[in-house]
Amino acid sequence: MSIERILVADDEESIRWVLSKSLIKKGFQVDLAEDGNQALSRFSSNHYDLAVLDIKMPGLQGLELLKQVQEEYPETLVIIMTAESTMDNAVAAMKNGAYDYLTKPFDLDALDAIILKAQKAAEVTEQIGHLKEELQEQYSFGRSIIGNSQPMQEVYKTLGRVAPSDVTVLVTGESGTGKELIARAIHYNSPRLGKPFIAINCAAIPRDLLESELFGHERGAFTGATERKAGKFEQANGGTLLLDEIGDMPLELQAKLLRVLQEKEITRTGGSQTLKIDVRIVAATNQNIAKLVEEKMFREDLYYRLNVVPINLPSLRKRKDDIPALVDFFLQRTQQDLGISIIECSKEALALFKRHSWPGNIRELENVIKRAALLSPNHVLMPTDFPGLLSGKGTASQDESLETLVSRKLENSLAQMDLQELDNLYEMVLHQVERPLINIILNQTRGNQVRTAEILGINRNTLRKKIKVLEIEVKRGD
Repeated sequence: MSIERILVADDEESIRWVLSKSLIKKGFQVDLAEDGNQALSRFSSNHYDLAVLDIKMPGLQGLELLKQVQEEYPETLVIIMTAESTMDNAVAAMKNGAYDYLTKPFDLDALDAIILKAQKAAEVTEQIGHLKEELQEQYSFGRSIIGNSQPMQEVYKTLGRVAPSDVTVLVTGESGTGKELIARAIHYNSPRLGKPFIAINCAAIPRDLLESELFGHERGAFTGATERKAGKFEQANGGTLLLDEIGDMPLELQAKLLRVLQEKEITRTGGSQTLKIDVRIVAATNQNIAKLVEEKMFREDLYYRLNVVPINLPSLRKRKDDIPALVDFFLQRTQQDLGISIIECSKEALALFKRHSWPGNIRELENVIKRAALLSPNHVLMPTDFPGLLSGKGTASQDESLETLVSRKLENSLAQMDLQELDNLYEMVLHQVERPLINIILNQTRGNQVRTAEILGINRNTLRKKIKVLEIEVKRGD
């Protein structure tokens, strides 16, 4: 936005004439009004980038006109002129939204300087507006958050309800499901757009430093604190703070966080002054917080404070219908970021993706696609471009039962054998299952054979025989 059209409102004709001539000479379009009512009428039929208003005019006074302009035409910058250089006028003008004010009599150069500053401010405001639109579009549902499966539709519904509000949100889901992306989408689709979005990983920072990172510290608060430092809460003031991996926060720090959420104020480490803050909290975790509460590893009162609106992100294996769209998205992004030629995925590769269980979820899929796109000599990615998936590494689903998992593994193993040449398959398979099972339980009981036999539900003598037949080495604990 550039300043092109200006309205000058003053009851003195000489002032209107001088300002008009000066502004027209500099290339601006200028309209004039001799009182507040006429100025308001001008606004109803024209758009003004800037208005220069006298504070005292017949009819509608300048400050009252300023209020109406701010309410009805907030995009217009206003400069107030006053012949009374009192602090009250200056304060009232700025408090009501004036961009600046001039005291009569003033030099035209002073007005030029303010207009130049306003021009730059308008350009910055326009750039910020474009950035806001880009961020909102980038983090819109369906743009960076990909998927139209039923589980994702439920996520979108919740996001649409909570994003415009200011409620605290707890995002749960396995690693790699996109919890931070959801937190950013909440922020960039909320009234806090344009304010800071700050993220902190509570599991990645040592316990003795986490408090300082969150709340800041005063100079001399501890060894190495050579100057005052603002914490994440201060940095996020007015915006959103993502507390990632909240389940790993130490209990003593949970109590301080609870107080911050209740009182909406913080105290820097080593300080005594309380600072008011306005921060929206989004917490995220891949842990079962309710279970941590039962085990006394997480404060129940903090859990209820954080869990106002829960959003659970489905694992990729529960939304496999979204895989083709996600693959297309990651291929396009890889091509743009790395400047490689157009690449697409074959139907056979997509079928392979749908058979894989994706323990690393979307993050794993993105890495697999990026690696194949970089290394493959072909424009169409085939199953052979994904040797890790073909070998079956990492295909065990967390949702599969033990019976299903064993069945699938057994089927794969038998497919590689010539069954016609076998006559002791039952014993062979039984021994391969028994040996690791007994080994695992012996390790867990530190070699205590009595306890191992109880857990397995067999006689101690039977256990001794199996240990001997299966040649299991018993390692005794302390």
